Amino acid sequence: MSPRSGTVLARYLALAYTLLVIYASLHPFAGWRDLGLSPLAFLEAGWPRYWTVFDLAVNVGVYLPLGFLLALALPTPWLPRLLPSLFAVLLGGGLSFSLEAIQTWLPSRVPSNLDLACNTLGAVLGAGIAFFHGERLFQRLTHWQGRLVAELPHAELGVVLLGLWLVTQLSPETLLFGSGDLRSLLGLPLAVPFAPPLFQVVEALIVGAKVVAVGLFARTLLAPRWPAWIGPPLLILAALGVKSLALAVLVSPGDAFAWWSEGARLGLLWGGVALAALVWLPANWRIALAGLALMAATVLVNLAPENPYSAAALAVWRQGHFFNFNGLTRLTAVLWPFAALPYLMLLGRRL
Repeated sequence: MSPRSGTVLARYLALAYTLLVIYASLHPFAGWRDLGLSPLAFLEAGWPRYWTVFDLAVNVGVYLPLGFLLALALPTPWLPRLLPSLFAVLLGGGLSFSLEAIQTWLPSRVPSNLDLACNTLGAVLGAGIAFFHGERLFQRLTHWQGRLVAELPHAELGVVLLGLWLVTQLSPETLLFGSGDLRSLLGLPLAVPFAPPLFQVVEALIVGAKVVAVGLFARTLLAPRWPAWIGPPLLILAALGVKSLALAVLVSPGDAFAWWSEGARLGLLWGGVALAALVWLPANWRIALAGLALMAATVLVNLAPENPYSAAALAVWRQGHFFNFNGLTRLTAVLWPFAALPYLMLLGRRL
């Protein structure tokens, strides 16, 4: 795998992370109005009356990866080593400044110069890590990418999509692997009322189809030999771990395995058996079946009855700091299949 491939991966990651930061900063994108204030008025505001160390740490921590990724994404042969890090700080600080100014027109958000300072500090720290350690980390990234990822067109974008699929598991109110539900986004009514037997069948079909889709996706994307065989089951296990961690932290420790329902167990069983048989197919067949399974799962998600547990979980974790995180993870979960399917179609044409 060439060094350029590592740079492309860093650029995809930087772009995806930037879009997530923008969405989280402007969520819920509702109630826009002009309050008669200058968008720069927040720069002259005093120390905020209400603040916590947690708020400051989050504002620094969110922009630290952004500064790091931007610094790794920017290097080119004609730029001195220091300039990418400086550009990353300017871009990170400029993004934070722009978003704080735009928040002037969002009644649910309060622009803050303290947030701007913390965000910029995070970008500085991330860019500094990239400056002092980025080259070594970049070489390791390129090395492991060459060992784990197949030589495929736009493979880096596929890696980012699989990473975002793991992010979708951080939304505790969604079905297990139940991404692609457009009903809340478009205000559509439920197709059928909740009934335990029906819900169990639909849940099993969704989980199994998504195991097949994501497993075949990963199988094709990973390098031949051992990564291609152990990667798909490890990815599924990682997703279950993320789901359990999200439920434990965002809802309650006792709900860590609330996803372990009868429907989920049946879906994991039949999906795992089907995946074990289908991974042996040629690459073009794997991609075609992954796309079909992904479409089937997405259709079923939009027909599934509402799970009563989802509303209860959402009521618990939308409080406080989790409100913006909720919007971010839900949007990622809604859009993921509609980003993954075109990629699979593009990949299928190149095989």
